Amino acid sequence: MIKKGIILAGGHGTRMSPLTKAVNKQLLPIYDKPLIFYPLSILMLSGIRNILIVVNKGQLEQYKKIIPNGNNLGIRITYKEQNKPIGLPDAFILGEKFIGKSNTALILGDNFFYGQNLTKILGECCKLSNGAKVLLHRVSKPELYGIAKVNNKNKITLIKEKPKKFISDLAITGLYFFDNKVIKYAKTLKPSKRSEIEITDLLNKYKSKKKLSADYIGRGGAWLDTGSIEDFYKTSAFVSAIENRQGFKIACIEEIALNNKWINKVQIKSSIKFYGNCSYSEYLKNLIK
Repeated sequence: MIKKGIILAGGHGTRMSPLTKAVNKQLLPIYDKPLIFYPLSILMLSGIRNILIVVNKGQLEQYKKIIPNGNNLGIRITYKEQNKPIGLPDAFILGEKFIGKSNTALILGDNFFYGQNLTKILGECCKLSNGAKVLLHRVSKPELYGIAKVNNKNKITLIKEKPKKFISDLAITGLYFFDNKVIKYAKTLKPSKRSEIEITDLLNKYKSKKKLSADYIGRGGAWLDTGSIEDFYKTSAFVSAIENRQGFKIACIEEIALNNKWINKVQIKSSIKFYGNCSYSEYLKNLIK
């Protein structure tokens, strides 16, 4: 079972400069809430209550202003500063003490997920006890993504980064589930030509042992990467359209905590006071009428 999760919120967001010169990308707004709420909500929907957020050195206080420690959500949030981004698997090395002897999930801080059956899929992924699992999503332009080929037992047989020739249309998203061996494997990785340790190399270690499996975001689900300013606006437009049509908020972390029975009306009222007079607070008020 997976009961711990890591949000990798480091990186310099250079493609979004000058916006990211003063503020970390994950604290910029996706429609009506900061981007960091979205990956946090995914871990919470997975039932994970013990979460580590990896941030850039010098930006810790920015995060603590919006997400202090998780008490208002009935969860535990800790932070770890990263001196220099050296690749996604570094999150497991930095988080070794946090992970301990547990299995863990990793979600990239700039990834957005949405889907009707997403909570059920996440719950199944968190049942992992041995090996690793990735979440795949069908894409129309596989040459732009890291792609996986899967056999009839949902085992991944091939991983290819931005393939020039078609091998599959299943992209590897920024959500991963690992057993406790991930720390040991991450420590053995050698830097690539980009001078970074690569998540593909880590996944290939599991694949070589036939321990890498897949689950899927089905048709009608959405996975969006917010790596550029254009992607930010597209994702914001998506959230705006859904929320304004349906009247429900995506990634309302207090609502998720309330539905999971991790908090009650007292914590919701505290959050309303914390956020002040805004539409987000009005939504929270309606939850406890």
